[in-house]
Amino acid sequence: MPAPEEKSGIETAPAARRGPETRSMEGQAMIRSTVLAAAAAMATMLAGAASAADDLPPEVALKEVSVKEAGGWYVRGDLGYAAYTRDSGASFRTYDASTGGYASDSFDHTRFDGNFSGDIGIGYQFNDLLRADLTGEVFRGDFDGRFDSASPCAGGGAGTGCSTRGSSSFTGGSLMLNGYVDLGTLAGFTPYVGAGVGATRLHWGDFTGTADCVAAASACGAGGSSSARYGGATGWRATYALMAGVAYDVSQNVKIDLGYRFSHVGGGGMFDFSDADQAAGAGGTMGRSGSLDRHEIRIGLRLLTW
Repeated sequence: MPAPEEKSGIETAPAARRGPETRSMEGQAMIRSTVLAAAAAMATMLAGAASAADDLPPEVALKEVSVKEAGGWYVRGDLGYAAYTRDSGASFRTYDASTGGYASDSFDHTRFDGNFSGDIGIGYQFNDLLRADLTGEVFRGDFDGRFDSASPCAGGGAGTGCSTRGSSSFTGGSLMLNGYVDLGTLAGFTPYVGAGVGATRLHWGDFTGTADCVAAASACGAGGSSSARYGGATGWRATYALMAGVAYDVSQNVKIDLGYRFSHVGGGGMFDFSDADQAAGAGGTMGRSGSLDRHEIRIGLRLLTW
């Protein structure tokens, strides 16, 4: 008879015959294995991310910038030259002592020269867009005019006429309130537009008139011509102005201003009657200037206090 098989000392029970405790221990072991594997994978990913971060360029430290809005007081000064001045209609009156009546006429030709100006002022910058200032200005110029008359010259015979030339100079002082709109700054340049209103005290110097006889040989007074001097008139005139230009930032507190200005000074008295005419009974103003339209090129300096 075959010998019976010997059995080992440890017998492994089939799964079907394992108890609940054995199955629970195996499940916990699987969970621990899964958690350890996930932790290992996460550690590997974090290590890779840290290595990639080490390869990034170093962080650049930016300097803190402080932005200050424009606003505050400023002072200004300007010099200008009126390249073109036009009188809207200089006129004059003549007096006839025999009748006590007046006749009116106007200059046929006028010319202005030497129209220089200068001003100083104080202003306030409200923001990056709006500013205003109060300025006091002085200006001067020279006037030459001529008119022809078909009436006989003084002492001249029938058929004679007179060509009269006259010259004077004027000075003005203006007080102006101005407002401006700054149109933005690019590379230090700030274009602007503006307008102003105010008043001008205009003073005319003595007006010298010389009459020459024409169209005849008869004398127009001794030596063929006669001269007379008329005292200049002074008065206040309403004034307005329109401006446009560009300012440049020389430094944080200094700006250079280059611009164009059109100013309109109202009309008024220009010169009085001569002493002889007044002695004969003439009164009032003999010459009257029309409104003065001045086209100026100006350069100025603004000093900011902020």
